[in-house]
Amino acid sequence: MAHTITDECINCGACDPTCPVEAISEQGDKRVIDAAVCTDCGACVDSCPVDAIQA
Repeated sequence: MAHTITDECINCGACDPTCPVEAISEQGDKRVIDAAVCTDCGACVDSCPVDAIQA
């Protein structure tokens, strides 16, 4: 199951460079994770300053 980004996202972009498969993109005023691309590695979780990424 892919990770998801909640509405707590402040669109800072800190998670983007941590994703090894480039599954994170900007949509509107927050980031989203493409479930079809996400490998569920969890690299993005620790990079989020507002804990907006969940498994």
